[in-house]
Amino acid sequence: METSEQEEHYPSGWHRTFYTMWLGSFITGAGYSMTMPFISLFINELGNFSRFQLNIYSGLAFAATFVSQAIVSPLWGNLADRKGRKLMCMRAAGVMAITIFCVGLAQNVWMIIGLRFLQGAFSGYINNATALMAGETPRSHSGWVMSAMATAGVAGNLVGPLLGGVLSGAFGYRIPFFITGGLMFLNFVGTSLLAKEHFKPIKKEKMKPLRQIFQELDNPGVIIAMFFTTMVVISSSMSITPIISLYIKSLMHNQGNVALVAGIVAATPGLGTLIAASKVGHTMDRIGPKVVLRTGLMVAFVLFIPMTFTHSAWSLAFWRFLLGLANAALNPAIQTVLTLDVPAEAFGRIFSVNQSFQAVGAVMGSLIGSVISGLFNYPIVFAVTGLTLLINMVVILVVLRTRQPQV
Repeated sequence: METSEQEEHYPSGWHRTFYTMWLGSFITGAGYSMTMPFISLFINELGNFSRFQLNIYSGLAFAATFVSQAIVSPLWGNLADRKGRKLMCMRAAGVMAITIFCVGLAQNVWMIIGLRFLQGAFSGYINNATALMAGETPRSHSGWVMSAMATAGVAGNLVGPLLGGVLSGAFGYRIPFFITGGLMFLNFVGTSLLAKEHFKPIKKEKMKPLRQIFQELDNPGVIIAMFFTTMVVISSSMSITPIISLYIKSLMHNQGNVALVAGIVAATPGLGTLIAASKVGHTMDRIGPKVVLRTGLMVAFVLFIPMTFTHSAWSLAFWRFLLGLANAALNPAIQTVLTLDVPAEAFGRIFSVNQSFQAVGAVMGSLIGSVISGLFNYPIVFAVTGLTLLINMVVILVVLRTRQPQV
């Protein structure tokens, strides 16, 4: 089918919705990264914890959100395919505004963990925004739009740690949670008023079961491989996130503005991804997302080797910046494969299943990073993370070279 014939099925006003979804995803990413890199330092102020206890509590605080997210995401995805993705974005923004604000009021670590668990049960703004745009965007622009949507969260992850580090250092660790809650409320209002979704509700009894959709795919193994790759990629990121401020603290020997330096180190991958994302998006539209994904996994694995042996916060920031360049080829490539290989009627459920794998990866990464750093040391976390990326790359090479018959 010619491009012009494909695009006539898509509404011409999708650009404003794209800008709204991009800004909403940016706010969500900024709000998350404004608070999460410093939550271990916040927890440290709430009690007299040993090094092992602090690592474990930090890991639990990170993992709690993703445990509940993994459980409920498929249910939200089913509802998204029946009621629309815009409604899911509004639900996520509204509840996150409340729960994140309340974390700033927490008086002990278990309040933080409980609120994070509740937040995860209603989260999913970025994934639903991506699914919404997957259905609104002409396929000839899918690679660029998916990469652009990824830059929203990435840009937020770049700005958030820097702003959070400044605010935490100047006013304490609670203030970023209050500000994030307010921003998510504005996100809720903006999404409800500005985003347009040309969605035709599907009756529950007329929806194809997800199993049937998989059976009708030309190569369902590729979709399953994308789910597991999502899990590994997110795990590789989250294994570092809970401990990054504690690691920086040890590298700086508890001297200087630890929160600000930790914020800079946490932000450097976002800067790299932001720089590379547009180029990667156009490259995917030209040569295909699967080639880009394989290359990104290989480069990411190689970059974890020097990170394992670094002894300087600024050296770590440099290697994480380069890792951000590689990350620009990972999640957007996965989402583009899902967009191109899955029918539009199943976008909500497929992206929600993918979100469940993201959540499982986040839980695994948070707990693995916390336990390994608690039992051994911080550099071992980087070594294990790099090894998982190498294994994933090998699996992807095998799966993508094996053409499976239609089920």
